[in-house]
Amino acid sequence: MNFAAAEFRASYGVFEQLPKPEKSEIVFSGRSNVGKSSLINRLFGRKNLARVSSQPGKTATINFYALGDLYFADLPGYGYAKVSRAEKERWNRLIGGYLSDPERDIALVFQLVDMRHSPTKDDLSMIEYLVESELPFVIVLTKADKLNKSEREKRLEALKTELPYYEQLTVVPFSAVTDEGVERLREIIDEISE
Repeated sequence: MNFAAAEFRASYGVFEQLPKPEKSEIVFSGRSNVGKSSLINRLFGRKNLARVSSQPGKTATINFYALGDLYFADLPGYGYAKVSRAEKERWNRLIGGYLSDPERDIALVFQLVDMRHSPTKDDLSMIEYLVESELPFVIVLTKADKLNKSEREKRLEALKTELPYYEQLTVVPFSAVTDEGVERLREIIDEISE
Protein backbone atom coordinates (compact mmCIF):
# COMPACT_ATOMS: atom_id res chain seq x y z
CA MET A 1 0.00 0.00 0.00
CA ASN A 2 1.36 3.43 -0.93
CA PHE A 3 0.76 5.29 2.34
CA ALA A 4 1.90 8.63 0.89
CA ALA A 5 -1.11 8.51 -1.46
CA ALA A 6 -3.56 9.15 1.40
CA GLU A 7 -5.68 12.23 0.92
CA PHE A 8 -7.97 14.35 3.07
CA ARG A 9 -11.63 13.83 2.19
CA ALA A 10 -13.91 15.80 4.53
CA SER A 11 -14.64 17.03 8.07
CA TYR A 12 -17.93 16.70 9.92
CA GLY A 13 -18.83 18.42 13.18
CA VAL A 14 -22.33 17.01 13.73
CA PHE A 15 -23.36 13.35 13.63
CA GLU A 16 -26.28 14.05 11.28
CA GLN A 17 -23.83 15.41 8.68
CA LEU A 18 -21.94 12.12 8.38
CA PRO A 19 -22.48 10.51 4.98
CA LYS A 20 -23.42 6.85 4.65
CA PRO A 21 -20.27 4.72 4.86
CA GLU A 22 -18.85 3.51 1.55
CA LYS A 23 -15.72 1.67 2.72
CA SER A 24 -14.24 0.00 5.77
CA GLU A 25 -12.91 2.54 8.25
CA ILE A 26 -9.91 2.66 10.55
CA VAL A 27 -10.39 5.04 13.46
CA PHE A 28 -7.91 7.10 15.51
CA SER A 29 -9.16 7.73 19.04
CA GLY A 30 -7.57 9.25 22.12
CA ARG A 31 -7.61 12.13 24.56
CA SER A 32 -6.85 15.68 23.49
CA ASN A 33 -3.16 16.31 22.74
CA VAL A 34 -2.21 12.60 22.77
CA GLY A 35 -0.67 12.86 19.30
CA LYS A 36 -3.35 11.63 16.87
CA SER A 37 -2.51 14.18 14.16
CA SER A 38 1.24 13.54 14.53
CA LEU A 39 0.63 9.79 14.23
CA ILE A 40 -1.49 10.26 11.09
CA ASN A 41 1.20 12.44 9.50
CA ARG A 42 3.99 9.93 10.28
CA LEU A 43 1.90 6.94 9.20
CA PHE A 44 1.22 8.50 5.81
CA GLY A 45 4.67 10.08 5.47
CA ARG A 46 3.18 13.56 5.06
CA LYS A 47 4.03 16.66 7.05
CA ASN A 48 0.69 18.44 7.03
CA LEU A 49 -1.97 15.89 6.08
CA ALA A 50 -3.51 16.29 9.56
CA ARG A 51 -3.17 19.64 11.30
CA VAL A 52 -0.98 19.43 14.40
CA SER A 53 -1.53 21.85 17.28
CA SER A 54 0.08 22.19 20.69
CA GLN A 55 -3.27 23.50 21.91
CA PRO A 56 -5.49 20.65 23.19
CA GLY A 57 -9.00 20.33 21.81
CA LYS A 58 -8.14 21.74 18.38
CA THR A 59 -9.72 18.89 16.40
CA ALA A 60 -13.45 19.42 16.94
CA THR A 61 -14.62 17.42 13.93
CA ILE A 62 -14.26 13.89 12.61
CA ASN A 63 -11.73 14.21 9.80
CA PHE A 64 -11.79 11.57 7.07
CA TYR A 65 -8.84 10.53 4.92
CA ALA A 66 -8.96 8.07 2.01
CA LEU A 67 -6.39 5.50 0.94
CA GLY A 68 -7.19 2.59 -1.35
CA ASP A 69 -10.21 0.68 -0.12
CA LEU A 70 -10.13 2.29 3.32
CA TYR A 71 -11.24 5.46 5.01
CA PHE A 72 -9.38 6.71 8.07
CA ALA A 73 -11.37 8.66 10.67
CA ASP A 74 -9.60 11.01 13.08
CA LEU A 75 -11.97 11.54 16.03
CA PRO A 76 -11.93 14.69 18.18
CA GLY A 77 -9.86 14.21 21.33
CA TYR A 78 -11.77 13.58 24.53
CA GLY A 79 -11.12 14.72 28.09
CA TYR A 80 -10.23 18.34 27.40
CA ALA A 81 -11.69 20.46 30.21
CA LYS A 82 -11.50 23.95 28.68
CA VAL A 83 -14.44 23.72 26.31
CA SER A 84 -18.05 24.62 27.01
CA ARG A 85 -20.55 22.05 28.20
CA ALA A 86 -22.50 22.46 24.93
CA GLU A 87 -19.31 21.75 22.95
CA LYS A 88 -18.58 18.64 25.05
CA GLU A 89 -22.13 17.39 24.47
CA ARG A 90 -21.76 17.95 20.71
CA TRP A 91 -18.47 15.98 20.73
CA ASN A 92 -20.10 13.16 22.72
CA ARG A 93 -23.04 12.94 20.29
CA LEU A 94 -20.68 13.05 17.31
CA ILE A 95 -18.21 10.43 18.61
CA GLY A 96 -20.82 8.22 20.29
CA GLY A 97 -23.10 8.36 17.25
CA TYR A 98 -20.24 7.55 14.90
CA LEU A 99 -18.91 4.60 16.91
CA SER A 100 -22.33 3.08 17.57
CA ASP A 101 -23.70 3.52 14.02
CA PRO A 102 -24.59 -0.06 12.94
CA GLU A 103 -24.13 0.86 9.26
CA ARG A 104 -20.46 1.78 9.68
CA ASP A 105 -17.86 -0.88 8.93
CA ILE A 106 -15.26 -0.05 11.56
CA ALA A 107 -12.42 -2.44 10.77
CA LEU A 108 -10.14 -1.24 13.59
CA VAL A 109 -9.67 1.47 16.20
CA PHE A 110 -6.20 2.73 17.01
CA GLN A 111 -6.70 3.76 20.64
CA LEU A 112 -3.91 6.19 21.56
CA VAL A 113 -2.61 6.42 25.13
CA ASP A 114 0.26 8.67 26.27
CA MET A 115 2.98 6.21 27.29
CA ARG A 116 4.45 8.63 29.88
CA HIS A 117 1.40 8.46 32.16
CA SER A 118 -1.14 6.03 33.51
CA PRO A 119 -4.21 5.80 31.27
CA THR A 120 -6.75 8.48 32.24
CA LYS A 121 -10.24 7.67 33.46
CA ASP A 122 -11.46 8.70 29.98
CA ASP A 123 -8.93 6.35 28.32
CA LEU A 124 -10.16 3.46 30.45
CA SER A 125 -13.81 4.30 29.73
CA MET A 126 -13.04 4.32 26.01
CA ILE A 127 -11.26 0.96 26.19
CA GLU A 128 -14.21 -0.52 28.11
CA TYR A 129 -16.57 0.89 25.48
CA LEU A 130 -14.53 -0.69 22.66
CA VAL A 131 -14.50 -4.05 24.46
CA GLU A 132 -18.26 -3.94 25.21
CA SER A 133 -19.03 -2.85 21.63
CA GLU A 134 -16.82 -5.66 20.31
CA LEU A 135 -14.89 -3.19 18.15
CA PRO A 136 -11.40 -4.47 17.30
CA PHE A 137 -8.68 -2.15 18.57
CA VAL A 138 -4.95 -1.73 19.03
CA ILE A 139 -3.42 0.32 21.85
CA VAL A 140 -0.85 2.79 20.50
CA LEU A 141 1.47 4.14 23.20
CA THR A 142 2.40 7.61 21.98
CA LYS A 143 5.37 9.83 22.90
CA ALA A 144 7.61 6.79 23.52
CA ASP A 145 10.70 8.87 22.69
CA LYS A 146 10.11 11.06 25.77
CA LEU A 147 11.08 8.24 28.15
CA ASN A 148 14.57 6.95 28.86
CA LYS A 149 15.16 3.20 28.94
CA SER A 150 14.44 2.64 32.65
CA GLU A 151 11.37 4.94 32.63
CA ARG A 152 10.07 3.09 29.61
CA GLU A 153 10.52 -0.33 31.25
CA LYS A 154 8.69 0.91 34.37
CA ARG A 155 5.79 2.28 32.33
CA LEU A 156 5.48 -0.91 30.25
CA GLU A 157 5.44 -2.97 33.44
CA ALA A 158 2.86 -0.67 35.08
CA LEU A 159 0.60 -0.81 32.01
CA LYS A 160 0.21 -4.56 32.53
CA THR A 161 -1.95 -3.75 35.57
CA GLU A 162 -3.29 -0.34 34.45
CA LEU A 163 -4.82 -1.51 31.17
CA PRO A 164 -7.73 -3.95 31.42
CA TYR A 165 -7.29 -7.20 29.45
CA TYR A 166 -3.62 -6.31 28.89
CA GLU A 167 -2.58 -9.88 28.06
CA GLN A 168 -5.15 -9.98 25.23
CA LEU A 169 -4.25 -6.59 23.74
CA THR A 170 -1.99 -5.64 20.86
CA VAL A 171 0.15 -2.80 22.25
CA VAL A 172 2.46 -0.78 19.99
CA PRO A 173 4.87 1.85 21.38
CA PHE A 174 5.01 4.78 18.97
CA SER A 175 7.09 7.90 18.41
CA ALA A 176 6.44 10.57 15.78
CA VAL A 177 10.03 11.75 16.39
CA THR A 178 11.94 8.47 15.89
CA ASP A 179 9.31 6.65 13.77
CA GLU A 180 9.19 3.80 16.27
CA GLY A 181 6.04 1.74 15.65
CA VAL A 182 5.29 3.23 12.21
CA GLU A 183 6.11 0.06 10.29
CA ARG A 184 4.17 -2.13 12.74
CA LEU A 185 1.06 0.03 12.37
CA ARG A 186 1.42 0.01 8.58
CA GLU A 187 1.64 -3.81 8.67
CA ILE A 188 -1.60 -3.93 10.68
CA ILE A 189 -3.31 -1.64 8.15
CA ASP A 190 -1.99 -3.75 5.24
CA GLU A 191 -3.46 -6.88 6.86
CA ILE A 192 -6.87 -5.19 7.11
CA SER A 193 -6.80 -3.96 3.52
CA GLU A 194 -6.15 -7.44 2.08
